[in-house]
Amino acid sequence: MLQAQTRKLPVIRRSSLALGVAMSAMLICTGTPLRAQEQEAPDTAEESARSQRVPEIVITATKREQTLQDTPVAVSVVGAQDIERAEIQDLADLQTLVPSLAVRQGQTAGNATFYIRGFGNGQNAIGLEPSVGVFIDGVYRSRSAASISDLPNLERVEVLRGPQSTLFGKNASAGVISVTTRKPQFKFQGAIEAGIGNYDLRRIDGYVTGPLTDTLAASLSGKFNRRDGFFEDLGTGAHYNERNRWGVRGDILWNPAPDISFRLIADYDKIDEACCGITNLIEGPTGANVRAVGGRFVSQDPFSYNVYYDVVPANVIENAGVSLQGDFDLGFAALTSITAFRRNESRSDFDADATSVAFFSTVGQQSDIETFTQEVRLQSVGKGNRIDWTIGGFYFDETLNVANQLINGADYRRYFGSLLGSPSVVASFEAFAGVPTGTFAAAGQGITDSGKQDNKAWSIFATADLNITDRLTATFGISHTDDEKQVAFNAVSNEALSAVNLDQLGYTATLAGILAQRGVALANPASVGPFVQQNPALYAQIQRQALAVARSTGNPFNALRGLQQSPPFLNFPNAVEDGKSRDNSTDFTARLAYEVTDNINVYLSYSTGFKASSWNLSRQSRPSTTDFAPGNRVVDPVTRQVLFATPSSPVADAGLSLVNLASGTRLAGPERAEVYEIGLKASFDTLSFNVTVFDQTIDNFQTNVFLDNGFVLANAAEQSTFGVELDFIWRPSQALTLSGGATFLDPIYDSFPNFGDGIDISGQRPQGIARTQFSLATNYAFTIGSLDAFFRTDWQHIGNSPFFDDPAQQAVIDAADYTRAQNLVSASLGFKLQSGLALTLWARNLFDDQYIVFATPAVAQTGSFNGAPGQPRTFGMTVRKAF
Repeated sequence: MLQAQTRKLPVIRRSSLALGVAMSAMLICTGTPLRAQEQEAPDTAEESARSQRVPEIVITATKREQTLQDTPVAVSVVGAQDIERAEIQDLADLQTLVPSLAVRQGQTAGNATFYIRGFGNGQNAIGLEPSVGVFIDGVYRSRSAASISDLPNLERVEVLRGPQSTLFGKNASAGVISVTTRKPQFKFQGAIEAGIGNYDLRRIDGYVTGPLTDTLAASLSGKFNRRDGFFEDLGTGAHYNERNRWGVRGDILWNPAPDISFRLIADYDKIDEACCGITNLIEGPTGANVRAVGGRFVSQDPFSYNVYYDVVPANVIENAGVSLQGDFDLGFAALTSITAFRRNESRSDFDADATSVAFFSTVGQQSDIETFTQEVRLQSVGKGNRIDWTIGGFYFDETLNVANQLINGADYRRYFGSLLGSPSVVASFEAFAGVPTGTFAAAGQGITDSGKQDNKAWSIFATADLNITDRLTATFGISHTDDEKQVAFNAVSNEALSAVNLDQLGYTATLAGILAQRGVALANPASVGPFVQQNPALYAQIQRQALAVARSTGNPFNALRGLQQSPPFLNFPNAVEDGKSRDNSTDFTARLAYEVTDNINVYLSYSTGFKASSWNLSRQSRPSTTDFAPGNRVVDPVTRQVLFATPSSPVADAGLSLVNLASGTRLAGPERAEVYEIGLKASFDTLSFNVTVFDQTIDNFQTNVFLDNGFVLANAAEQSTFGVELDFIWRPSQALTLSGGATFLDPIYDSFPNFGDGIDISGQRPQGIARTQFSLATNYAFTIGSLDAFFRTDWQHIGNSPFFDDPAQQAVIDAADYTRAQNLVSASLGFKLQSGLALTLWARNLFDDQYIVFATPAVAQTGSFNGAPGQPRTFGMTVRKAF
């Protein structure tokens, strides 16, 4: 299977080969093995064996401190040293170290999606909440834009796989990413680092911590990260996909008494980047029309990273927040309270058509999110208890405001004329439609929308570990969640073509043609009036014939339907739709864990998860099929008879029907997950490994589907994945550590009959889920004179996966032989002086592997597809000084 999924690596460039040879030569010729974190040789064989052991890792995956070996949960842990040596800067980089985690960047800097075991969503639709919950120091980050900044001063990152709704209060139906930062210290210390690299990378991070009093400690950190983009605009010379971000963070720890502590954290960061570039993958027949109006684009050469844009892709994201954690030792139990308020503001603009011509002058997206969360936990303390228990509650209150624009540019009308054959055809159509010349596809026309969502949710939870014997533990957990949303969304379209009733025009044109064959001029009342009066039965037959053509594929204006991108919008709430949803769920965890020996544990578990309804906060939101049956009204221009009326429905009966209004979805209903899991955890002196076999199912899986110029939400009735996960750490010697993992998945849509346009994709493999994912890291420690040194390599393989759920779209991509398969090799070589000064040389995607991150139909360019190539090789040098 690995051979089938792995794509041949591109030819290694000379610079990469030289770098690799140089590193290898240094290791072989000058390096002597170094005992882990020590300089002197061990005095005894026992001490030597201890230094070679796999270190014990303490985690809080179950909201209780336990060693990784003793935690009967599928969890991967990445420590601060691995993050530093692998030059991990943000959560997107983290996937190179965690085999079951995948991160996919969207078309804007804040539009990233996290996937665990292939499950995850939230990309390209701000109302579609993620299925993977991100928590930083116990505080939930509700959107990816609030969690993609450079990572702060880290202690560890835990990736919990599978539903976690029992202990994590919001949107953890697929898993959780939990980030823990270092607490302030009561000993003065700190570090500063600076880095440079290709694409003119410049990066500075600083951290200082120490005591303010005997009971009060504080830390302050700051970061600055700037880099040029690797996309080049051949028309302007500008570069896109740059880095330009900075942030500050303050942290205060107060221990007023031995059994009481408070931790106050405040942070602010900002991203201001020209991002993110997309380019042509497949040129369809409309490519010739783009060129006909003077447009330029780089055709079907994504890895040139060259583009022609008329709109600079811009992203400004600001994150700020404050949290207060209180921990109290009550003697019989420990009480924890985490209170947080966060704000996220995002502004973005991008070139929707990805060409040099001004089809659209503005594609603006804005969002403002304010989030308040409160968690309270009470849990038992001590060891040797018959029952270890935890009870708690979580409250979530969020206000989300969004605004978007899609406005025609100066060149759109000329392009419209090219699609129809010539500008004169446009003028003739306008005359037939009875509107002034220049009305259709005019610059400045478009759609502007805004919306607001108020979301309040709460949950209560409890878990109990029943220690039946010293080796056998049964765990039972339960949670109840209630989630309520109130949504309002308004859109105003002045796009004239989108408001045209083509059924009516098609009827009129067909009627005129039939009458003309009989020598009757529809436009001449003196001709058509007597004919209708003298031939009522015949005219009725002609009416039926013309109506049938108008409402079929024979309508002479059908080609224009695809260009009606911004039809009149039915705002809500309205008399039929109240814009409210309320969901609740009771979820369970049951687990049996057995310590077979002091080194081997096994467990068997069942758990469920829940994610509430997600609303479509975009111009593609439509009333449901139960509320509205689409159909434009058709009236005979002679008799004024209504030949076809919009079908009866709650929306139509309330007088809310609009021209070209279609049915669809306002929201995706709640999704519910369940997983059966069996696992083995083994830890020996020099080797530890974990094996997990799981069967995971999500009912009503929330997904989004691209339609015209936006995304619609949908529910797959059932999606399931059977999988096997492996991970290990092996220290064959004091100097060498090997670690890695593998994930094997068999994903399928068990039931998805309502994908869209009557398509049933049940039994199909879901888009974006790779069947295989591997990671392998080597870390070799050695000395050169008085220098401590290390050499680290990381390899990540993610197998190929479909780009689309739509079979027709995927067939086009398959024919072009594009792939999502990744084979990324990264390496770092570091040296450290006794003074604490360290130097690291690093490279990511060392062999410049080429892959496509995502693909999408090109806006207003039928048959063409655009997409985003993966990031090319980057390399650099980092200098650190600890004190």
